[in-house]
Amino acid sequence: MAATRAPDGRAVSSVCVLLPYRNAQSTIVEALESSLAQRDVRVHVIAVDDGSTDNSSSLVHALAARHSGIECVASGGVGIVGALQRGSSFLRSEWVARMDADDIAHPERLVAQLGLLEQDATIAAVGTQVEAFPQDAVQEGLRLYLEWQNSVVSKGDFVREIFVESPFCHPSVTMRRSAYETVGGYRDVSWAEDYDLWLRFHAAGYGLAKVPRSLLSWRHHAGQLTFGDARYSKGEFRKARATFLAPVLRNAGREVVIWGAGPTGKGLARELRGHGVQVSFFIDIDPAKIGRTRQGSCVYGPEVLAKGAQTIVVAVGARGARALIRDHLRQRAFAEGVDFIVAS
Repeated sequence: MAATRAPDGRAVSSVCVLLPYRNAQSTIVEALESSLAQRDVRVHVIAVDDGSTDNSSSLVHALAARHSGIECVASGGVGIVGALQRGSSFLRSEWVARMDADDIAHPERLVAQLGLLEQDATIAAVGTQVEAFPQDAVQEGLRLYLEWQNSVVSKGDFVREIFVESPFCHPSVTMRRSAYETVGGYRDVSWAEDYDLWLRFHAAGYGLAKVPRSLLSWRHHAGQLTFGDARYSKGEFRKARATFLAPVLRNAGREVVIWGAGPTGKGLARELRGHGVQVSFFIDIDPAKIGRTRQGSCVYGPEVLAKGAQTIVVAVGARGARALIRDHLRQRAFAEGVDFIVAS
């Protein structure tokens, strides 16, 4: 679908919005209307009913009867990945946005994202900063995660943080369709389908970025898939990291050292071994751990690290530890992305 023209002659880009839903009758209309209300963009919403048993589908069809920008699709209750794959077969434009059935998009969301995508052809996906609501559902863990996620903005930020956590709020993202199709779109894997896609973009050499504005209201409520599905567990995120980190470590050609002899570091070491990457030793600052062994490897203090000899993988779970280790390594002239990688 080519760009159309506004009455004043300006080019107006077309965006396909993938919006899967299931039993979302209380929020689906608001989510759809916020997508249709995007400024300076022609929107085509692909609304995928994934087996709703409430009144959601009737509400969507009624709205579609009044708005030509909504296409109604059914996936038969196959789950989020299958619904996204089904919706992807109806894509018509170069730009593909995601939206969830219970969130609210700011009117300038898409045009701001297209601005970044059109400026830099190496970028595959652009998100936005987000705000979570309602406030009484935002607990400390979510607040801290959002603070971190909203701090990841530039292409460089994404390179540094890609192995820490999923750096995008999934329904805030707009993608370049050619890049999306090049890496294979959404896959049905044991871990989160969105983090899997961001990791594949990164592995393929594409850039990722974010509009430094809060342009999506991210609704939270009891029973949300993000917190209840096994694919979003810590163990599955660790598997995803190891799967994509292992080839990076093998290509570096150095011995691998993990900074973190606690549960986080040991868990990552186990996963990396499954991908043929052996950990030479662990680093820790806890005197109770130094001098001991973990999984057959010794635990040393950071003084044994030698620049250029190892790739150090930082895998720690204690709050604030990641920043302290980064500062320590940078002060010793270790280069992030070359001498060390942060992966937790």
